[in-house]
Amino acid sequence: MNNKKKIIGICGSASRNSGNQAILKYIAESEKSEFDFEIIEDLTEFPHFRTELTDENVPKKIGAFRNKILRADGIIICTPEYVFSIPSGLKNIIEWCVSTTVFSEKPIGLVTASASGEKGHEELKLIMKTVQTFFTDDTTLLIQGIKGKVSKEGKITDENTEKELRNFIQSFRELIKKPAGNIV
Repeated sequence: MNNKKKIIGICGSASRNSGNQAILKYIAESEKSEFDFEIIEDLTEFPHFRTELTDENVPKKIGAFRNKILRADGIIICTPEYVFSIPSGLKNIIEWCVSTTVFSEKPIGLVTASASGEKGHEELKLIMKTVQTFFTDDTTLLIQGIKGKVSKEGKITDENTEKELRNFIQSFRELIKKPAGNIV
């Protein structure tokens, strides 16, 4: 019997082989005995959000994404900051889910890995609180100066960043074991 937790990792970066993608791959690899980890890494494949598309005629790709989120035991979003905000592709995919409850009471880990990232990180936390996910301070992580902390081959080269990621993963592991109503 497979007791692994189903985790969806969402990469907010629009760049191939980004530091954000490397972080999600690091988490997936280091937790392969605990997590069945699926990374959604190309958000450009999703259609632009349109309010007039109701649940009856929502695009199939969006329906499939919503189902993955609904069935997941937890979600980890790893994203850069673009123009002091979250990237448009990430905001788009979240907007497709606002009229649903797929994110409601989902445990989530939020990583912003960027040059600075402070504004984008705060915005991401506000958005995910608005769609009713639950997270703690320990399941959010801001990694500044990411380009100097990940090699071109996608390996984390900064010892402190790796330590912070291990602490983040441990906190996320604890979070997904708790019922949503018991988060303090």
